[in-house]
Amino acid sequence: MQPFLDSTDAVNDGVELSRRMERDGYLFISELLPPAVVETLRMQILEIARDAGWVQRGTPLADAVADLSGFCVEPEPVYMQKYHDMYRLPEFHAIQHHPNLVGLFERMLEEPVLPHPRIIGRTIFPQREAFTTPPHQDFIPIQGTEDTYTAWVPLSDLPREMGGLQIAAGSHRRGVYDFQPAMGAGGLEVLDPLEGTWRYSPFKQGDVLIFHSLAVHKGMPNGCDRLRMSIDARYQRASEPIAPGSLQPHCQPSTWEEVYAGWPETELKYYWRKWEMEIQEYDNSYHERRDEMALEMAKEGDTRAISTLQRIIARDENPTKREEAEALLASLQELADA
Repeated sequence: MQPFLDSTDAVNDGVELSRRMERDGYLFISELLPPAVVETLRMQILEIARDAGWVQRGTPLADAVADLSGFCVEPEPVYMQKYHDMYRLPEFHAIQHHPNLVGLFERMLEEPVLPHPRIIGRTIFPQREAFTTPPHQDFIPIQGTEDTYTAWVPLSDLPREMGGLQIAAGSHRRGVYDFQPAMGAGGLEVLDPLEGTWRYSPFKQGDVLIFHSLAVHKGMPNGCDRLRMSIDARYQRASEPIAPGSLQPHCQPSTWEEVYAGWPETELKYYWRKWEMEIQEYDNSYHERRDEMALEMAKEGDTRAISTLQRIIARDENPTKREEAEALLASLQELADA
């Protein structure tokens, strides 16, 4: 596997950044964010993770040694409860507004830039390879304009054994790929193996990987003993359409009023309301197709349907569909325990 092309040399050249993004679908920038800023947020999140039982007691908090007895994943209620506490941190939201990030996008896109209110945090337990994020495209859950970009920010150094993110270079130029239900974040995976295109390098704290919403990417297994934490921040031209979900908190069903409770007065509250945005309704057909496939797979005892079933139970508005998913999930869990 080839390493990422390091674009740190072009960080102040908007034309060159745009050219590389158009060609490769990603940019890897070393030390784009000050490590001290990232570390402050990491330690705040780790405090919550320790209270949740995700970090081993008696070990230095900064080492983030995982307590596997506390293992849980999105969207399980026990995970989402603590994630909500993390999500309420002002520093969690402030990081996407750092001038080093916003300035890069403004140079590359040559327009005012809208950071999506729906910033996302990930906490990945080690030694749970089945839940490693499969190859997927962010456009399916984001929608709005295709020219939305994710800034993936690891909150610590990520040596190879701790995993990270891989990108299929140039994969953003072929539209939406065929997919099927899978374990891990998003609950689906791209079927094309995209052989020969994958890129990866270890990360240092402060490094940022930026990629187009149609670029296929995947997680790598966390093979050490520590929690791996990261932030997904999304950006687009403020003049282009946005889907309504991108204006809502990621820790649903919370409201912004709940997220902001206890915050000091800051311009970060409801900052997006200063723009006249074009709201483009969400196309549910992708997730409906995924859900239909997952329900059929679950009836056949295929455990790859588990993550999708969990999402149906947590988020679908159809009570009959939720009940079917609950019954099928219970059957799959019985098979797994047998």
